[in-house]
Amino acid sequence: MHIDWNHFTPWTSLWGGLLLGVASATFILINGRVLGISGILGGLLPPQSGDTFWRLAFVLGMLAAPTVFMALAPAELVIEPRIDAGFWTVVTAGLLVGMGTRYATGCTSGHGVCGLSRLSPRSLVATLCFMGAGFSMVYIVHHLV
Repeated sequence: MHIDWNHFTPWTSLWGGLLLGVASATFILINGRVLGISGILGGLLPPQSGDTFWRLAFVLGMLAAPTVFMALAPAELVIEPRIDAGFWTVVTAGLLVGMGTRYATGCTSGHGVCGLSRLSPRSLVATLCFMGAGFSMVYIVHHLV
């Protein structure tokens, strides 16, 4: 096994995970809803009356947050993302993830973070499937292709 020490970021990952957990818990306590992006975005297509504003604000906030961070953060905190894949690979992966969220009735954030914390058996099965598929693909790409 090889660790890419130049891109190994345990502290930022820890803080990101803690923030995600706190945000998920706060969201469900205040709104009584699961913080799963596929469900939030799915509720905008088609829009449901009385339910559109908070969903739209959430999605716009997700899009605006990285832009604001990049503008305000010191240069040493801004890490350029690295994707070792071509454009069509990324597009295909995105479409497959989208299809998977429809079949699983939710995304990894909804099932993995919120569903597991609520001890949902359906979320446990979905998360095991997500992780198993991910592990399998990494093995296939790195060892068989």
